[in-house]
Amino acid sequence: MKILVQREAFDLGAEVAAMSQGRTDIGAVASFVGLARDMNEGSGVQAMTLEHYPGMTEKALAALVDEANARWPLLDTTVIHRIGRLLPGDPIVLVVVASQHRGEAFAASEFIMDYLKTRAPFWKKEETLQGERWVEARASDDAAAARWIEP
Repeated sequence: MKILVQREAFDLGAEVAAMSQGRTDIGAVASFVGLARDMNEGSGVQAMTLEHYPGMTEKALAALVDEANARWPLLDTTVIHRIGRLLPGDPIVLVVVASQHRGEAFAASEFIMDYLKTRAPFWKKEETLQGERWVEARASDDAAAARWIEP
């Protein structure tokens, strides 16, 4: 498991190569890259600043990965989330999941992202032509995470 919170950009290809190098037990690698958009809630976004609580954030991300490992037979996982000021088109978050089969890799990567959006302690502030604004939690993110709750 690799969990990083950093200012620097990441390289998807390098992360997948590092995860799979020398491994013959991996049959599937699923990845997700989230990018900063230039539009949100009907307004143009010029930049976004992501803040976090050091130590707490990494612990929360590790707990999400642990929960994914409890649900699916995963072989490795990488989660990288950027902080600081980002421009539209910049990569924000990377999730890479390795397993023996594609179904587990796809499901676990989606689960991690859905829970990351609702459970990880990140705060987003957007810069728009109308000024700065904090991004509020979305009901759609809560709904996406709710589908993973086991009865």
